[in-house]
Amino acid sequence: MKYIFLVAGKGSRLSPLTSDMPKSMFKLGEGMTLIARMVNLIRRYDRDADIVVVTGHRHKSIEQELDGVTFINNPFYEVTNSIASLWFAKEHLDTENVVLIDGDIVMSENLVRDVLCKPIERPHVLLDSSISENGDYNVQTSGERVLVMSKELNTYYGEYAGVTRLDRKSALAMREEIESMVDSGYYDQWYENALVQMIFRDDFELFYTDISAYDWTEVDNVSDLIHAKNIHMSEK
Repeated sequence: MKYIFLVAGKGSRLSPLTSDMPKSMFKLGEGMTLIARMVNLIRRYDRDADIVVVTGHRHKSIEQELDGVTFINNPFYEVTNSIASLWFAKEHLDTENVVLIDGDIVMSENLVRDVLCKPIERPHVLLDSSISENGDYNVQTSGERVLVMSKELNTYYGEYAGVTRLDRKSALAMREEIESMVDSGYYDQWYENALVQMIFRDDFELFYTDISAYDWTEVDNVSDLIHAKNIHMSEK
């Protein structure tokens, strides 16, 4: 299975901690970085993992950290968003299974084992239904399907957990959509907004998996960083 990490951003909300390093290079303990831990866990539970890392801010530090991965650089990371990073990696959206992972996500080992590295039966996002207030990027659902994802939702089923898993058909549809959006000048959007466009315009069937039973965090502030460290150290 192919895994695409999107790690180009500056992590401005954690400035000045991110001035000299990307969030994905934060040390979680014993010299282990956030990105290296995730890559190591994926390789543990998917021996055939093909890993792509889209870099931007302080990209050389990440390139020196990881071995055996494909690096793609988004040189316009300061004026674009994740849709542009994925556009640079669009040739990799042509595979049987592809997992898109925000580069500041930290997961427990059992979440990687039980969910992240399992074969993909249908396109779906990961969400946490235990977070129904004060979420960052949120998901409203109906039955098994995603209705909308947005930062602007007042009511929603759960917080998006920074991971989208696509089969080949949906990955190819995603590629077409991001190409169209970037060609139209929407390079400042989250790539997830392309999924929302597909849902509204094409009735694209996007499902979800609730990971509220697992420990995970998106590292957006110092409290999140402490949470990430605790996840890592609890498994030592």
